[in-house]
Amino acid sequence: MLKHILLPTDGGELSLKAVRHGLALAKQVGAKATTLIVRRPLREFVAEGITIPVSEEQQKDYTQQMDKLLDVARAEAKTAGVTCEAIQVVNDEPWRGIVDAAKAKGCDLIVMSSHGRRGVSAFLLGSETQKVLTHSDVPVLVYR
Repeated sequence: MLKHILLPTDGGELSLKAVRHGLALAKQVGAKATTLIVRRPLREFVAEGITIPVSEEQQKDYTQQMDKLLDVARAEAKTAGVTCEAIQVVNDEPWRGIVDAAKAKGCDLIVMSSHGRRGVSAFLLGSETQKVLTHSDVPVLVYR
């Protein structure tokens, strides 16, 4: 029986559809949910020997922008009547942030979207969903 579903999102329309479907599933089975955004760390930028630092204000602004994306998922959860926590994690590799969050939160299912890229575009762009499927011990339901 499902008790806790992880719903990773990148703020895009396809991932929002997966969040909605995951919330509907959570509602049906009486599970709680956690929505998640994995943000890459902001680091200083070096170009032609000049270092451009990232200020605390820029870090804070970035975090707030990601939180606004989570607000959409929070609103969807409220509408669906599902208990839902919204979190951000920082990781250079989004798939790893998702897998680690699922373990840390004790989730028993990950519901996430896939763009369904194939061929060269899949090879060049990679697939976070494919990496989650490959590395996760937690079952993954892919929405396309």
